[in-house]
Amino acid sequence: MRILLIHADRFGWTAKEKAIKNVEELKENEKSYSMDEALVVFCAVEKVDEKNPSQVLEKALNSIVDVAQKVKTQNIVVYPYAHLSSELSSPKTAINLLKNLNKKLVEKGYRSVTAPFGWYKSFELKCKGHPLSELSRVIVPEEAPEKPQPKEKNIYKVLTPTMEVLNPENYQFRSGEENFRFLVEKEALGKEFAGGEKPRFLDYCKKFGFEWEHLSDLGHMRYGPEANLIFELVAEYAKSLVNSLDFPVYHVRGTNMFDLSVPAVSEHAKLFGGRLYEVKTDKRTLVLRYAACHQQFAMLKDWVISYKDLPFGVFEIADSYRFEQEGELLLCFRVRKLHMPDLHVLCRNMDEAKKYALKIHRKIYEEIRKIGRDYVSLYNTTKEFFEGNREFFRELLKVEGKPVLLCFVPEKKYYWVLNVEYNIVDELNRPREIATFQIDVGNSKRFNITFTEADGSKSYPIIIHTALIGTVERYIFTMFDSAVKNEKKGKPPMLPVWLSPVQVRVIPVSEKQLGFAEEVAEKLEKEGIRVDLDDTGETLAKKVRRAETSWVPYVVVVGEEEMKTGRFDVRFRETGKREKLSLGELIGEVKKQMDGYPWKPLNLPKRLSIRPIY
Repeated sequence: MRILLIHADRFGWTAKEKAIKNVEELKENEKSYSMDEALVVFCAVEKVDEKNPSQVLEKALNSIVDVAQKVKTQNIVVYPYAHLSSELSSPKTAINLLKNLNKKLVEKGYRSVTAPFGWYKSFELKCKGHPLSELSRVIVPEEAPEKPQPKEKNIYKVLTPTMEVLNPENYQFRSGEENFRFLVEKEALGKEFAGGEKPRFLDYCKKFGFEWEHLSDLGHMRYGPEANLIFELVAEYAKSLVNSLDFPVYHVRGTNMFDLSVPAVSEHAKLFGGRLYEVKTDKRTLVLRYAACHQQFAMLKDWVISYKDLPFGVFEIADSYRFEQEGELLLCFRVRKLHMPDLHVLCRNMDEAKKYALKIHRKIYEEIRKIGRDYVSLYNTTKEFFEGNREFFRELLKVEGKPVLLCFVPEKKYYWVLNVEYNIVDELNRPREIATFQIDVGNSKRFNITFTEADGSKSYPIIIHTALIGTVERYIFTMFDSAVKNEKKGKPPMLPVWLSPVQVRVIPVSEKQLGFAEEVAEKLEKEGIRVDLDDTGETLAKKVRRAETSWVPYVVVVGEEEMKTGRFDVRFRETGKREKLSLGELIGEVKKQMDGYPWKPLNLPKRLSIRPIY
């Protein structure tokens, strides 16, 4: 803060018009004011003051009182004066600081007033002209030395399905628990995994057009036509999953920047740690959201909620930003811009929260098992919550059917009492967190989100945070990692039929069958199947090979015999088999694989010959 102190015979101002939006309205009798024998304190609150406004307030108060005592006056005018600095704080910070400064001066017995903030004002000043009548001060917040605090360490345990709590160092891993061993070694025993090997899935990403954007900041992706189609399908699937839950879900949308000078935002942001993505504007410092929490909580605090409305969910696929370390960036997995299908479920009390958390837990496992994978789980919780809710943990473990890693964190350190991290183990035997859920007991109070109880009293809801399939990018990563694992087992790598950009490729043997092949493609397209036509002039062998390298699930070859019989030679990528099928049988086979999943049309020309690349 910069202050200019003038000891005046007389000082007065008149407010003319607003200089900024959303400032307080003034009544006509409040627009002019004058005071005799006053110490006029011209103040500019700076950006640096936002680091420690309470310390700045205290130092400014002491400086003003010191000068007031020396010039022997009880009259003080606190006058906002932005022209003293080019590095101003946010208006909200300045208003709060100056109002509190005036309040403290009044409490000390001074006749103190504050001129209106955010108005253009004329003023008249008659300075006394003695040696102490013109003084200036620069007040800078100091970095408070951190008091050495004994660090409370996280305590790791293995929790078995029979509710035994064991030390990870002594745990005897059974057959089939190799993936769990990788998780325990990484998280509990601190084992470093050998680096340097390029993951195979990166080649698959490139095949479908998932790449880094090198003209942006590090860690930002771009999506080609096929990659974009895959992205949109996963996003639609995430929406359909939350809509399938047995409570109302409200879909919302908001901004991605929030003001760090707002206490609720800064307190929540501090809990996230050092990966905040900050944007500095001319007046304030903003944080890019790292999930949908800020936006949804900002909305929910303005909603009128009754106990009868609970539980309900609020959902957004939120573009989120995390300043990940450069050396940890990994395409589709660890990125700086990600898309979080973020669901927050408001519950009336802890019993209701546990009930719906268990439903969410089951849904998360149902989804990963659909694609032939399983999670190994890390349960972050407090000892108090664990001991008081053992039966709840037993129910969670019934879904798991195997041990989990338990991590006891310090009491009341976090806004949650349970944070479950669901990990797959990737092709390089590294645990990779995909889905998550948390039981949040702190943010409803922090953001002032309340509901009305039956007796009319106000209560703070318990909030469940979850991303049922993880981020859109991490779900895609899981699909490609699964393809790598299948390839290592001798199976052809592929995407599920619903997620394959091209589901059926029609290949005419020669130009003679091209017209008929096009009719076949049109019939498939009318049935809601993504189909294309290889009408290039290359050999049949090359066309079939191209379909294989493009991971097309069904390849239909059209020759003279197919034209005569109406039965087609269909190649199945998943099994490697060839079968003779009618068009109706093929349509039924494809639709069976798509049942329960979203569909979007092909966003490429149907004919390969007119695509820029194929």
